Amino acid sequence: MFDLTGHKALVVGVANDQSIAYGCAKGFKTQGADLAVTYLNEKAEPYVRPLAEELGASIIAPLDVRDEAQLDALFSEIKDTWGQLDTLLHSIAFSKKEDLHGRVIDCSADGFALAMDISVHSFLRLIRRAEPLMPHGGTCMTVSFMGSQFVVDNYGVMGPVKAALEAATRYAAAELGPKGISVHALSPGPLKTRAASGIAEFDALLNDASERAPTHHLATIEDVGAYAAFLASREAFNVTGGVHPIDGGYSIVG
Repeated sequence: MFDLTGHKALVVGVANDQSIAYGCAKGFKTQGADLAVTYLNEKAEPYVRPLAEELGASIIAPLDVRDEAQLDALFSEIKDTWGQLDTLLHSIAFSKKEDLHGRVIDCSADGFALAMDISVHSFLRLIRRAEPLMPHGGTCMTVSFMGSQFVVDNYGVMGPVKAALEAATRYAAAELGPKGISVHALSPGPLKTRAASGIAEFDALLNDASERAPTHHLATIEDVGAYAAFLASREAFNVTGGVHPIDGGYSIVG
């Protein structure tokens, strides 16, 4: 139905072949998009670069979102190589282990600020740099989780952080809508990723989701990628500001 041929997409957050960002990169590529893929650091590069090369990425670059120089260098390369950007996919979240596993009210100020900076404000920093490269419109997406709206055991400080990310998505959508730039938060249900493995008793949540979701199927990174590719397309130009559950209906059951 939709075609992303000639479309330029930046994917931030690929860690391995099970990560949500990788599923989105595959979804964009399947529909014809050209890719820019980032990796966190030298330690991550051997895991990410082969995946990016397999997808034929035109740009493969390091990016620690806390490093302003790396951010500037990445967008300078995108401008020099493509002259434009159509889609930004941000799939990054981080908190200290003690803040993820501990009580929210015990989270340190430094830990809370770090989680907010990497998980939320980095999305805004990326959007701010992408905006000038989207003169004819575009799409910016991030990844949330149902722990933003409901208390999920052992999700800790990431619940409030994801709630802030969703609020930032709505405000960015309102601000950029007149320029034809849509902003979305993808909200997959529980799925098996390296990031999820850091959540205590996550297997129990996976089992519950599989049993209670109306479809009785866990979401996959391919499901998320297909949905992201649609939102990146021209056919979805009038959709913006939403939090999109991709979870087999798990979020609607009590």
